[in-house]
Amino acid sequence: MPHNLDPTPGPAGPDKRRRPGGPKRAAIYQADTWHVDDGVASDGSGRPLRSAVRRVYTPEYKLAILAEYDAATESGEKGAILRREGLYSSLVCDWRRQHRQGLIKAALGRTDGARGGPSLSELKRLQVENERLRIKLAQAEAVIEVQGKVHALLEEISKSAAADAL
Repeated sequence: MPHNLDPTPGPAGPDKRRRPGGPKRAAIYQADTWHVDDGVASDGSGRPLRSAVRRVYTPEYKLAILAEYDAATESGEKGAILRREGLYSSLVCDWRRQHRQGLIKAALGRTDGARGGPSLSELKRLQVENERLRIKLAQAEAVIEVQGKVHALLEEISKSAAADAL
């Protein structure tokens, strides 16, 4: 009975089993391109491909899920919450750790670093600057009022001096 051991060294090394008849390559290895983007799932099911979207959770949502998850006492209730929300238990563990460290807090209004507007620190800075400018404006208006009275007084003095000179 012949054996399939070939003593000649090759890509598989010496004394390794080889297929009789030499290596045959599948048609896919002879293709010019490896990736075909036809918009269909790779399993051939015909489902359209969906690109992954990273979900962002608000602190309020995280705290609400943590409270509901911790309040779950019945068998299977925690799993039902996770399935309903499309979450993993590891994510809840991460949120619990972040909450313990004080990184998750319910926001009363806008939080620092929130999108779409000034942060709380920027808002506070702007309010302080606004108040400073209001005080400065009130002082400038008082100076203008005094200057107007001085001007009117000087005009009266000038008119009376001109009348006395005649």
